[in-house]
Amino acid sequence: MGRRIDIIAPAAAATLPAVFRERARRSPAGCAYRRFDRNNRCCETTDWSTAERLAGRWQGALRREDLHAGDRVAVMLRNRLEWVLFDLASLGLGLVTVPLYFNDRADNITYIIEQTEARLLLVEGMQQWERVRQVLARLSGLVRVVSVAPIQHDADPRLMELHRWLPESDADYDPGEWRSDALASIVYTSGTTGYPKGVMLSHANILGNVHACLRRVPVYTDDLFLSFLPLSHMLERTVGYYLPLVAGACVAHVRSLEKLPEDLAAVGPAIIVCVPRIFERFLRQLNVRLAESPRWRRWLFDLTVAVGRQRFLLSQGRGSWSPRLLLWPLLYRGVAMRILKALGGRVRLAISGGAPLPAAVAEVFTALGLTLLQGYGLTETSPVVSANSANDNWPETVGRPLSGVEVKIGDNRELLVRGPSVMIGYWRDPPATRAAIDATGWFHTGDQASIDAAGHITLTGRLKDIIVLANGEKIPAADLELAIAADPLFEQVMVVGEGRPYLAALVVLNEREWERLARSLGIDLQADGRVAGGRAEQVLLERIKARMARFPGYAQIHRVFPNRTPWTVGEGLLTPTLKLRRGELMARFGDAIESLYEGH
Repeated sequence: MGRRIDIIAPAAAATLPAVFRERARRSPAGCAYRRFDRNNRCCETTDWSTAERLAGRWQGALRREDLHAGDRVAVMLRNRLEWVLFDLASLGLGLVTVPLYFNDRADNITYIIEQTEARLLLVEGMQQWERVRQVLARLSGLVRVVSVAPIQHDADPRLMELHRWLPESDADYDPGEWRSDALASIVYTSGTTGYPKGVMLSHANILGNVHACLRRVPVYTDDLFLSFLPLSHMLERTVGYYLPLVAGACVAHVRSLEKLPEDLAAVGPAIIVCVPRIFERFLRQLNVRLAESPRWRRWLFDLTVAVGRQRFLLSQGRGSWSPRLLLWPLLYRGVAMRILKALGGRVRLAISGGAPLPAAVAEVFTALGLTLLQGYGLTETSPVVSANSANDNWPETVGRPLSGVEVKIGDNRELLVRGPSVMIGYWRDPPATRAAIDATGWFHTGDQASIDAAGHITLTGRLKDIIVLANGEKIPAADLELAIAADPLFEQVMVVGEGRPYLAALVVLNEREWERLARSLGIDLQADGRVAGGRAEQVLLERIKARMARFPGYAQIHRVFPNRTPWTVGEGLLTPTLKLRRGELMARFGDAIESLYEGH
């Protein structure tokens, strides 16, 4: 008997709340959500029928706030059941959900709430409330702040704790009768430079993307997703939340990113949605352990990857059979399976998006037997534009466009996208909308790409991330950063040089790798986290040079500023999806960057 597929077709439910109602009708006792209990035990299970009644209860609380269809309501929670209930309750009442990042800065919170005129905000607890309270005087339109966790000793009349705000009993859920093209959410782009823009997405935008994804990658009713990318990001929200809703699969919410390794082991998911950084860190840690192991262990790992790579290419119709493949069952059980156990031991599908996945990283994981599929998209496209599939997996590409999505290459090799998942526009910003979507409906992504004869898209650069040197030479910064970061010595990299005579790099060093290298070379280590100059810089430049062989002479790194303190989301130096905030990094390290160009 085959595994069961139960997709709710667009004809059966044209809006997100209608899908939720239909799912509860079809699968009342099916697993909807799982989470760790108050004692951190895995896991409490909520079925679809219970989830529907809980969402009805949340609607009762929202109705008491005198909200009207079209009003905006904001949510600032980590991934948890309450995020989902708030969203589904709001959508059923015709409200527009505005997600905020769980650890966002006060200035960003102010900007988004002011611009959307959100009337209600749901926060996690004291930490988020403190940030909101700093700017509450400016948020006159915000009539209610609800905290999931108790907050003691605060008499602000707008603040209520969740257990007091909710009605005492569950209630029937009302999905409403809304048009599929009605505005469902305003999602602010992560904003690597300057303030973000509010992307308006309709029910049809999101559900069209969900159904296109399900035509590319099958999802079964017994699949278990692990949700850890922020739900405020459209990759997780569409693929890790709305897609399981349409497919009838279960979602488990992690406790935190810091506890991800423990949660993977405890939950044992079938599907994980990740950004490349997760796989890069996993592989870097693996390489560190192998470096400390006997040589035979490294040899056995390399053999497993080599044979696994042959097996992968053969399965894709791009390789030939070899007698070495007879070793695979032994290598898989003895090596590959033990490594992949760190992902929970039952992952059948891993999806990577949000940033380019280095081909070398993808090759290792696919060689170990993990079905790792890279995709591409943007908030403005709901978000998925393209993705590989299990039977047509080219890890060095972001796959072929999804069904119904058109792509073409425009001026300056820019990738253009057109289709039902392209946004309505930017919130209250017609000029920006006209600049992004041309008169014939093509959305200008800002990404440079090429498309092969079979339709596979390869990203080649970013229009706005091109560094122009003083001599006019143009260099794609991201390509250099990926090349340097492939060395396990470098945790984080930002290349600089706009308008300068040469390129330089700011790098964050891997603590263990740097200490081992420094001691072997007799380089002083400083207790304050800084790196001694002179010889240390020379050594680091030599390591970087080894990664720069394929780049032209003008694209070489001439100076480096190293540090041992990682750049974090909390400091505002990374977006919540771990992309560099170049403007903030340039400001933070302005003096250091100037020192790299002294005398020039």
